[in-house]
Amino acid sequence: MAAAVPKDPKQKEMAGILLGRYDIGKLLGHGTFAKVYHARNVRTGESVAIKVIDKEKILKVGLKAHIKREISILRRVRHPNIVQLFEVMASKSKIFFVMEYVKGGELFNKVAKGRLKEEDARTYFQQLVSAVAFCHARGVYHRDLKPENILLDEDGNVKVSDFGLSAISEQIKQDGLFHTFCGTPAYVSPEVLARKGYDAAKVDIWSCGVILFVLMAGYLPFHDQNIMAMYKKINKGEFRCPRWFSPELIELLTRLLDTNPETRITIPEIMDNKWFKKGFKHVKFYIEDDKLCSFDGCENDDIDSLSSESVSESESEVETRRKVTSLARPASLNAFDIISFSRGFDLSGLFEEGSDEGARFVSGAPVSTIISKLEEIAKVVRFAVRKKDCRVSLEGPRDGAKGPLTIAAEIFELTPSLRVVEVKKKGGDRREYEEFCKSELKPGLTSLMMENVANSSYLPSDTE
Repeated sequence: MAAAVPKDPKQKEMAGILLGRYDIGKLLGHGTFAKVYHARNVRTGESVAIKVIDKEKILKVGLKAHIKREISILRRVRHPNIVQLFEVMASKSKIFFVMEYVKGGELFNKVAKGRLKEEDARTYFQQLVSAVAFCHARGVYHRDLKPENILLDEDGNVKVSDFGLSAISEQIKQDGLFHTFCGTPAYVSPEVLARKGYDAAKVDIWSCGVILFVLMAGYLPFHDQNIMAMYKKINKGEFRCPRWFSPELIELLTRLLDTNPETRITIPEIMDNKWFKKGFKHVKFYIEDDKLCSFDGCENDDIDSLSSESVSESESEVETRRKVTSLARPASLNAFDIISFSRGFDLSGLFEEGSDEGARFVSGAPVSTIISKLEEIAKVVRFAVRKKDCRVSLEGPRDGAKGPLTIAAEIFELTPSLRVVEVKKKGGDRREYEEFCKSELKPGLTSLMMENVANSSYLPSDTE
């Protein structure tokens, strides 16, 4: 079925940019800097949601770093209960986030009709906590959890969305706390209101508590038409549970909505709670192969969706087209990928350390040599190795506090003679990962980092 021709000139321009790849449909919603459209992948027929961001607007208000951070965050959080980012594309005037299309609408719409059955509320809460726990383990804190930001798929499963106010562990100040005042008034925690610095993980847990209360009661625990009066109630932790709340639920809510973040319940304690555990099914999934099409591959190994027409880029950017053959080869990087990797276009500075987001370097070595070197390093420290095409996973032999250290390496093609190798932590303790990078990984890969790169004519000179 042919897509309807957009009447809005701006939408028509966007449809032209994405022609041959996505048919643009109706407008799903809009904000200050972005619009979200329903679209269809013309090759697979899959429905997606495309978030269209106006470059000029975000540059004017200085949100370039914010957008880059949002991309970085969405790359970290691949979980069945989180809305997935499939692809990022850019034109001269727009940035496009191609995202999972969630058909069931907002959880808010269900609550607006009245309180939920306890079994349904518990299931939604279990899935929400599972997603939040995964985010926190990856160093991501949502900071704006509310029913409006929780979507439901066609099977009624939770999909956490809208990471626009999210923060990452690298943003923590020297005092170990966050200081940005953000969130939605009715769901914000007392320590955020106090503006004295806060633990973002505890802030998300408070919001989860408010959401659970809303699901079970059908109304907010802290509510007043006067916002200052509502803030006073939040600060004092003043709320009353309806008569239909069980003692176990009241006990859990009391700990979730503890005004003291030091004594507030933690994620492991929530998962060990009697009310929470009833019927709880742990979400088990393997995240070695990230499913972000523009960066790593595509869900269900749908190779056709990677070989679609390239998107027009601004004059200073490089146009590339993904080429996928029957032989395993690195995925090509487009200009927006390179921007998200680097502080600028100086590719010699691509190697970055100091975060779970990983380290990257440019090499002229063949893919087989890079993979062999990674296997060599793994053998020395007795790590297990898994390989798939241009991806290598190294898994430590022993369980730490956060499970075995698991490291993923992926090789991308920059030009026919240059590769970008990206290494990142997929599981385990961050300090253990940093020590491994320092003592084993970087020394072992030094020769590859230097091989052929110094003589490459691709690297920009100071005059370019």
